[in-house]
Formats: sequence, C-alpha cells, structure tokens
Amino acid sequence: MSPVPDERDRIRSAMNRILTGTPEHSNGALTIVALATEAEVPRNALTQRHPDLKNEFYAKVRARGQTPESEKRLREQVRKLRELRAADGEELQQLRSDNQALVGALHQAVMENRQLRQQLAQQPGIVRLLPTQPRPGI
Repeated sequence: MSPVPDERDRIRSAMNRILTGTPEHSNGALTIVALATEAEVPRNALTQRHPDLKNEFYAKVRARGQTPESEKRLREQVRKLRELRAADGEELQQLRSDNQALVGALHQAVMENRQLRQQLAQQPGIVRLLPTQPRPGI
C-alpha cells in the first residue's frame, strides 16, 4: 500500500490534536496506535514509512513531562518480571537446600542398607520354625 500524498500532514495534525487533548478519531492515548487511528493511517505508516514522526511524537510526549503508554506498560511488565525473578531465586535456593537434604538422606539409607547386608552375610543360615495355630475343621 503506497502512502497517500498528505500522510505526513495528517500525522502531524493528529499529533497536535492528541497533544492538545482534542482527539477526533481516537481515544487520545499517548500511543502510536492512537496516533495512527487519529491520523486515519495504518500503524505501519508510523513504524516503517515515517519513524521520524513516531520519534517526534514520543519526544513531544516526554517534553510535556508525560510518559508514553507503551513505556508505562513496559515499565510495569519489567517490575512484575523482577518480582517473579526474585521469587524464582528464592524457590531455587529452597530447591537446592532440599536437594542437599535428600542426597544426605539417600547416602544414609545406602550406608544402612550396606551395613544390614553385611550383618546378614555374617550370620549363619538359621531358619526358625514359627509356631502355627491349628486350623478349625482339620
């Protein structure tokens, strides 16, 4: 799809409307999606054909002391990922500790098993007859 001749002008006008709080075709969010909707152009017009206008828009948003919505979302996602990473680190430490305890328990069981086998091998083959109870009716 080729750009329409006035695409850059439409984007600049849309940028001004959004930044002044008077959007006509979008929700007025400080995002590229809202800017593209407001300018009535495809989103890739900003990301591929006119990245300079996209950068200009974000620069104007930052100059006003505001943070673009995309950056807010990314910052929130980074915060959540850091929390998850910390929780994973704690879980990993607990798993390492549990693993050491299990290895120790397994080693102890192996040693006890070996000791019991040695004791069994040293005893003479004694078979004991256990007393039986008479069966009724026989």
